[in-house]
Amino acid sequence: MNLGEIWQYRELLFILIWRDIKVRYKQTVLGAAWAVMQPLATMLVFTIFLGKLVPKGEIPYPVLTFTAMLPWQLFSHALSESSNSLIANQNLITKVYFPRIIIPLAAVLSGLVDFIIAFFVLLVLMAIYGIVPTIAILALPLLILLSIATALAVGLWLSALNVEYRDVRYTIPFLTQFWFYASPVVYPVDLLSVKWQILYAINPMVGVIEGFKWALLGSRTFNAGIMLVSIGVVIVLLIGGLIYFRRMEDTFADVV
Repeated sequence: MNLGEIWQYRELLFILIWRDIKVRYKQTVLGAAWAVMQPLATMLVFTIFLGKLVPKGEIPYPVLTFTAMLPWQLFSHALSESSNSLIANQNLITKVYFPRIIIPLAAVLSGLVDFIIAFFVLLVLMAIYGIVPTIAILALPLLILLSIATALAVGLWLSALNVEYRDVRYTIPFLTQFWFYASPVVYPVDLLSVKWQILYAINPMVGVIEGFKWALLGSRTFNAGIMLVSIGVVIVLLIGGLIYFRRMEDTFADVV
């Protein structure tokens, strides 16, 4: 990835991000409220049906679930939008030269708007339950960056694969649903033994979600093992995705 070239085309990146945001909310009745309704509805459903089954801790179950939904919503948005981003922009790809990575990158970054809106709702929930953030909240920007890196790593793979194999898009809803239940969104990672937690962290969203719970709620001791494994997986996925995307980039205009 040539960062200098991306910086050179930064205006195009901002234009694509703004376009994706406008398209997302254009001609909608509730507008940006959808960014709140999705995690809020998920929190309510799982609180009603699973709240009594999950072992009670210091933090109320609704707050834990909503906190976990913040990085998950950012990731799932990127998963669905970035995977189809190159196909959706085929007219642009075939007519003008620019670093193609800007397209999936814009799809990932546009999800930050929903994240910010939902984050303020979480702050209200925390105030209602009397939860005061600890100094660990200073790590939040790094965790947000890790969330973006995770989303971009997967998005690069899927967007490039979708150009070559068009049936990839049909697997995205199933992959998203499977990944959701394979991540500690509605249940705590503490249900697993320490040995299995490290293995579980091969799913990079485990480290991201547990990191958010730690930073925002101070609900548990920082698990360095889980975080290191998840970061390592993200690095491998991102480097591999960049290499594969770069190798396929020259063929996008011909294949798309």
